[in-house]
Amino acid sequence: MQIKCKIWIEENGKVIFGKGRDDILKAIEEQHSLNAAAKELGMSYRAAWGRLKASEERMDKKLVEPSKNEKSLCLTSRSKTIIERFDRLEKEVENVLRAAEEDFKKLLKNEDV
Repeated sequence: MQIKCKIWIEENGKVIFGKGRDDILKAIEEQHSLNAAAKELGMSYRAAWGRLKASEERMDKKLVEPSKNEKSLCLTSRSKTIIERFDRLEKEVENVLRAAEEDFKKLLKNEDV
């Protein structure tokens, strides 16, 4: 048995950040290119670009910027901080869910909790 949960951040019904955007930014950090990041994730450049731009507009903050040599992309310090905090949030939720799973396993087997 497993308890599942998806986490995303939205405002006014529109996604600002979630696992998909997290994956895009991590792939950009690794590949230094939105095109290469999209390919790595098996998505179109247009889809990756659209999600990235939507998040930047909704946050009113840049998440990527040209590198010093202007030939590749790098993450802004803000996007790195957002990724770190989102990853921590996911781990915190996973820990809560794991504890709840144990409780439910006991309850379903009629054991004392």
